[in-house]
Amino acid sequence: MSPRHSCALFRRHAAVLALFTLLFASAAASAQQPAAADVSSQLDKIVQAEMQKQHMVAVTVAVAKDSKVVYSKAFGMADIENDVRATPETLIRTGSIAKPISAVAAMTLAEAGKLDLDAPVQKYCPAFPEKQSKVTTRQLLSHTAGVRHYKQGEIESTKHYKTMSEGFAIFASDPLLFEPGTKYSYSTYGYTVVGCAIESASGQKFADYVREHVLVPAAMTHTFIDDVYEIVPHRARGYQLVSGAVKNAGLMDSSYKIPGGGIVTTSEDLVRFESALLDGTLVRPETRDKMWTPTGVPILNGDRPSPYGLGFDVVKMPPFTRVSHGGSQQGTSTIMAVIPEKRLAVAVMTNVDGVNPSAMMLQILEAYGVQRPAPATR
Repeated sequence: MSPRHSCALFRRHAAVLALFTLLFASAAASAQQPAAADVSSQLDKIVQAEMQKQHMVAVTVAVAKDSKVVYSKAFGMADIENDVRATPETLIRTGSIAKPISAVAAMTLAEAGKLDLDAPVQKYCPAFPEKQSKVTTRQLLSHTAGVRHYKQGEIESTKHYKTMSEGFAIFASDPLLFEPGTKYSYSTYGYTVVGCAIESASGQKFADYVREHVLVPAAMTHTFIDDVYEIVPHRARGYQLVSGAVKNAGLMDSSYKIPGGGIVTTSEDLVRFESALLDGTLVRPETRDKMWTPTGVPILNGDRPSPYGLGFDVVKMPPFTRVSHGGSQQGTSTIMAVIPEKRLAVAVMTNVDGVNPSAMMLQILEAYGVQRPAPATR
């Protein structure tokens, strides 16, 4: 065969190979697109069914896979009275999801050598009075410090506090519930003390430090302090259910508990936060892993070990681990979860208090191949 014919034959073979490669790539892409579309359609149905079942007013849902937002939608009404539909930019109260955000802020200070987690917290927050035993920031972050939670009527507080320590007037003079480090008892007030320590250790206002060291690095551009006096665009109206009927939520000024429950955000920002933790953007992986390790101390008035680490609930459900936090207060119910082994992050937010977004979240995780853990047996 002449060189000329050899070259022509080679070009024909190359052209055929390129065509087959292009066709294969197109087929693969076509195969992937319906799969993604199928999951999106499945999530739509999950959300809509659960909204109807639980009489939710607005719901925002976001999913991130491998640090990329792959699903972000809003359903229902952000404001019924003014006929404003919810969008992915609708801001909803986080409730207690503020706690993991605050915990990460504290851990950035610990990594920088500015906050000793095991020193008496009064080293950084002298406004919190000394107790019968030493209280540390680590214990406050893990709810093992013995600081009490709400008493009846306190959650409806409408008083506006101008500083972090002003809110101490509600709880700080009360004795601890137990010897610090020996039991677990959930406490939003404990996180107010953490916020005070963050301010002293950083030399900045809590909101400023969190913005610079958590929100900006995680690209959380729609997360703000839930200040009742500020004009905050896209903030949703909150609702409650009374005998199955939708009513406006009760009044509440969260200025007494900003680090533990005084933030508004979007579901997209929450999955960005979770993804940034997976990526090691906010704290080092070894620090994150310590935060995601339960203390295991006994729960107060119970016989189970605590599943709480430093700012996060952790559930082992082989072959996966679910790291999560929920929130509930006037006008909101929220949940976020991350499955580290799948690099999967999910967030669900609704502007109705007293409903169960976890039911929706568990079904969404199942759509991505994460089965819910089996019920505990005794």
